[in-house]
Amino acid sequence: MSKVLILAEHDGQTLNPSTHKCVTCATAIPGAQIAVLLLGVDTAAVATQAAAIHGVHEVLRIDRPENAHPLAATFAPQVAAIAPGYTHLFGPSTSFGKDLTPRVAALLGVPQVSDLMAVDGAYRFRRPIYAGNAIVTVEADPARILVATVRIASFEAAGTGGSATIASRTADVKLPVHTRYVGARSGSTDRPDLQTASRVVSGGRALASAENFKLLYDFADKIGAAVGASRAAVDAGYAPNEMQVGQTGKIIAPEVYFAFGISGAIQHLTGIKDARTIVAVNKDPEAPIFEVADIGLVGDLFQVVPELARLLGH
Repeated sequence: MSKVLILAEHDGQTLNPSTHKCVTCATAIPGAQIAVLLLGVDTAAVATQAAAIHGVHEVLRIDRPENAHPLAATFAPQVAAIAPGYTHLFGPSTSFGKDLTPRVAALLGVPQVSDLMAVDGAYRFRRPIYAGNAIVTVEADPARILVATVRIASFEAAGTGGSATIASRTADVKLPVHTRYVGARSGSTDRPDLQTASRVVSGGRALASAENFKLLYDFADKIGAAVGASRAAVDAGYAPNEMQVGQTGKIIAPEVYFAFGISGAIQHLTGIKDARTIVAVNKDPEAPIFEVADIGLVGDLFQVVPELARLLGH
């Protein structure tokens, strides 16, 4: 039997959808018994949500004042103390997981496997390499705990209806003090989170300025979408770094992805390859984005976006 421990991402009140996708990955492992680990100050509400995920057998809570903020340096020793007895330890391939999971692997003295996208066996997985141009099969040593991040864009979210047990745990370990929480700042917006949104509107260098991105913000707000950008647009200063979609940005899998003025460099396509429907608008009929688009329109985005909004009844 495989015992899988999943590191849950949450904000203290709501469980991040990435946890549901990690559960889906774990359930593909034959005979998997899945536990979800929550670290925080008061994780009661989030624990209830985690316990309802179909396929989860147990939810573990570690509540202590030091866990008020998700600092990888603080979380990692506690996770490493809980890990013995488990065969697999999964974290999401989000900023949270990419920060925390390697530290845990180092403390456990094992290598990490990154971006699991398919399960072929208990210790046999597939993951993308070369910006998604090739898929490699990796096989881990069953004699050691397997620490890995799950490519959340490759899995559907697990459903609800479960009734897992909830238990409080303690991790009697010395926590480092060299890292401290100073603060967090983010732009105020009611738009969905880019990494989990079902609709995403992205712009490229063709927007020509940060001011012109307002056209996409307005369109996105009208259809309830998140807003992203290509690396070229970010490098040009038209959009902030946290909006970047692609190999060196966020890898997403929305139901529909609008690409306005994006040429379709391979690094960008890596970030959207799992999108269900790709809609591309570009003035260049030879733009690579049209090779992967489900719906393509050769045209001026400054004319197309307002017309789309009008046709959609907004």
